[in-house]
Amino acid sequence: MRFFVFILFLSISTFSFGQNEALAKNYFEQGAFDKALPIFEKLYLNNPNRKDYMLSLVTTYQQLEKYIEAENLLKKETQLAKNNPTLIIELGRNYELQKDTINANLYYKQALSSIEERPNLAHTIATAFGKYNLLEQAVLAYQKGMAANPQLDFNMPLARIYGEQGKLEKMFESYLNSIEKNPGFAITAQRYFENYITENPENEANEIFRKTILKKSQSNPDILYNELLSWLFIQQKQYDRAFVQQKAIFRRTMENQQGLIDLAMITIEEKEYVSAKEILLFIIENANTDQLRVEAYQNLLLIETTTTEKKDFENIKTKYENLFSLYGKGSITFGLQIDYNHFIAFQLEQKDLAIENLKNLVKKNLSRYQEAKAVMKLADILVFDEKFNEALIYYSQIQNKVKNDPIAQEARFKVARTSYFKGDFIWAQTQLDILKKSTSQLIANDAMELSLLISDNSLEDSTQAALKLYAKADLLNLQNKNQEAIALLDTILKNHKGESIEDEALFKQALVFEKTKQFDKAITNYLQIIEFHNEDILADNAYFNLAELYNKTLQQPEKAKEFYEQLIFNHQDSIFFVEARKQFRNIRGDAIH
Repeated sequence: MRFFVFILFLSISTFSFGQNEALAKNYFEQGAFDKALPIFEKLYLNNPNRKDYMLSLVTTYQQLEKYIEAENLLKKETQLAKNNPTLIIELGRNYELQKDTINANLYYKQALSSIEERPNLAHTIATAFGKYNLLEQAVLAYQKGMAANPQLDFNMPLARIYGEQGKLEKMFESYLNSIEKNPGFAITAQRYFENYITENPENEANEIFRKTILKKSQSNPDILYNELLSWLFIQQKQYDRAFVQQKAIFRRTMENQQGLIDLAMITIEEKEYVSAKEILLFIIENANTDQLRVEAYQNLLLIETTTTEKKDFENIKTKYENLFSLYGKGSITFGLQIDYNHFIAFQLEQKDLAIENLKNLVKKNLSRYQEAKAVMKLADILVFDEKFNEALIYYSQIQNKVKNDPIAQEARFKVARTSYFKGDFIWAQTQLDILKKSTSQLIANDAMELSLLISDNSLEDSTQAALKLYAKADLLNLQNKNQEAIALLDTILKNHKGESIEDEALFKQALVFEKTKQFDKAITNYLQIIEFHNEDILADNAYFNLAELYNKTLQQPEKAKEFYEQLIFNHQDSIFFVEARKQFRNIRGDAIH
């Protein structure tokens, strides 16, 4: 019975303390410090070992300007804690609140001096200073800690403080010091650099960063600094200068070409084909394996396919065949074979030959993943050839071969899309509902878009006449039958004006206009969406595409800025918001902090 009474008493006491603590914090947050004070005093009296209660009581005294009481309490605690440096900082802070900077600095110096004997306390002391925005003292704490024990590395927190102070050179220098000690930190550091570095080479932070790297490399000529310069030049889209750095890295190591490969992929993605070709040719000339050389040739041919006119396509086909003569049709050229069959199907429209080639390729001794890729390309070509049922069989095979792999989810999306092309909207919707929860954000977004297209245009039109025409236009676009797609979309816009399909048709047609370089017509369509469908789901897409068209294709950044800005202010939940803000700031010339 006694034990039960004791437990009951303990429970009631704990509950009471909890209630009192919450009440005191509530009073404090509301600014009712006089009401919070007696509760904190009682909490501290009953729990003298609770430092949070003690510090809350100190802060409450200070809010009520009871500085003597705060000082007495801190001095008492300091004696009990054997000159705890964080409490000494609290004492200094108590004097600073009274505008007694002389005594405040004395206590701050006392706290800092303890680092000489106990350098491991530097971070704790610096954090205590940082709590009150005493940044100079925090810097001194870190510097003293590293001076007393060179094994300690506080360059990271130091860099953050310098960044807050706007001391960019010291900030970059500290980050570089940290990378020197731990090269693996370079990738993390680049994320911090991105807060300051812009695409503009004349941006102050860019220039300071470049000079800091050069200064460091003069005293320590490490390839680390070539890598960082290459990274900087990539941010500034100065790919030729990044290439110079990557060549320097390769010539010093003569083994790792990964930096060159990555740079080539970036330039291709950015459609900087002149630089991309130069880099790929360098890789071919210096590659230490046939695999690497073939992959470089493969990318060169993809660039040629993108930039060459139709009349020269036979020449590209010959180049593919010459590579097969040289390197065979084994595992080393697997990727090249996939691209070749895509090329002859989609560009040369030799669909039957591509289908036969891929069916033969699938029969070879391939890995599970290679087989899935070959089957995927085969099914894609069958869709292109409007052999939908056969394509659906192959897509389903992929889902069984590589379950839970991203390529299986891609195949499921293509099942839905093929069903949509066929006009089987119910089955397409069933597949899309599953894919909306896909782990791949890209597939989930694509599934959501197609699902909304089908559902929105099935409600008001039970026959789905407009949707069937739109799906046909979508397929024509995939087949590169651009003029037929434009004409069919015109039919939809004429015969289904005012229906929910209208903004979809305008948007799809704008994309085909861009594809065929009819930019004025694309602009007209985007503007119509903005004017007449500003509350619909494609409004932010129209703003973004219009801004990108002006910014990157038509080279009219000031015009682009207008549409980026409208997207930023009117569509803050858009998936394009972050990129629009970045591009807007770049055009405006902001240094992003």
